[in-house]
Amino acid sequence: MSTALLTRPAARRHAVGFHLVAAVFAIALVFSTLPTPLYGLYQRRDGFAAPVVTVIFAAYAVGVVLGLYFAGHVSDWLGRRRVVAAGVGAELVSAVVFLLWPDVPGLLLARLLCGTGIGVLTATVTAHMGELRAAARPEEHPSRAALAATAVTMGGLALGPVVGGLLADHLRDPLAGSFELFIGLFAVSMAVLALVPETVVRPEIAPGYRPQRVAVPEASRAAFAGAAVQAFVAFAATGLATALAPTVLSAVFGETSRMAGGLVAFSVLGSGAAAQVGLAGLPAGVRARLGRAAMVVALVLMPVSALLVWQPVYWVAGVLSGVGSGLMFKRSVEVVAGIAGAGRKAESLAALFLAAYAGIAAPVLGVGLALVWLPAQAALVVFAAPMMALVWWSSRDLSGRSAVRRG
Repeated sequence: MSTALLTRPAARRHAVGFHLVAAVFAIALVFSTLPTPLYGLYQRRDGFAAPVVTVIFAAYAVGVVLGLYFAGHVSDWLGRRRVVAAGVGAELVSAVVFLLWPDVPGLLLARLLCGTGIGVLTATVTAHMGELRAAARPEEHPSRAALAATAVTMGGLALGPVVGGLLADHLRDPLAGSFELFIGLFAVSMAVLALVPETVVRPEIAPGYRPQRVAVPEASRAAFAGAAVQAFVAFAATGLATALAPTVLSAVFGETSRMAGGLVAFSVLGSGAAAQVGLAGLPAGVRARLGRAAMVVALVLMPVSALLVWQPVYWVAGVLSGVGSGLMFKRSVEVVAGIAGAGRKAESLAALFLAAYAGIAAPVLGVGLALVWLPAQAALVVFAAPMMALVWWSSRDLSGRSAVRRG
């Protein structure tokens, strides 16, 4: 679509569409982390162990990977709006399953569906927001749209545990009422999408379908690898907070408040969103280095706080891991959006998010299983050591330094 030829009313519609898509995406992201403080209620009701929570959480990550792999790129020729609608539809079905089948098999299915919807939405919405913003404000640098997309991602994920904690504390039946609320919100979201302009001209003959592939120019593969590793580590840190914060607080610090686990997750995800916005004016290379440094310090403090049973240090580690995650993830999106081939932006972003959500699945599931045999303190050490190695690796010439220099 040529943005230069848009009339003022058309540009205004694209500006409104930008905000509507961001709001719809934010609702889906809030829903995706909403269950964090609710897992304790399910555990007490059904008596399952903490590792079951990580398996349920991993089902979400598997769903995200499936959504990205099979549909994260199809909006490049099917159109952004209809693929966004499909993703929201998956979230709606997930909320219905949560409501009607609240046992462990139902929770697994609901989280799988939720993850699939987020996988469909993530790359599609990021590309759609960039195109809507470019149409509404062609003079604006594309990095502003990338900032908005990543801030919505981190901010939406951050609000989910807080909303879940508030609903858990104030609803008479939060395991039903929480999902009734989001069924309504998703129904409204589906209607709102009709007001959003399409930004992709569908080809007369659609290309043959194939699953997602990593479509990055050969000269940029080192930069992509560095971005992918940083996204992996960033999402592993946030995944640990959203999946296991209540378990760690209870097992290590004796904390029983339902809101506490949600607030830890919020502190991680919220500080990530705040860092993205507050430090946006810094040069990209500086932001990248700050992000990696904050992450390394957090990975040191996290097991230390558990070993010393010092809860304030654990909260500081959470905030620093959020800052690191936010800055590393933002830089990853900037790099991949900048090197994406023509007409393959969603495909390249989907490949990045595959790496990111693999970071949620594998390390968090590994920590959850480690808790079967190890105390929480040792499990955190098992998590932190390889993550620090990956942060170091992503900064090397082979993988990521070329990406940093682009900034």
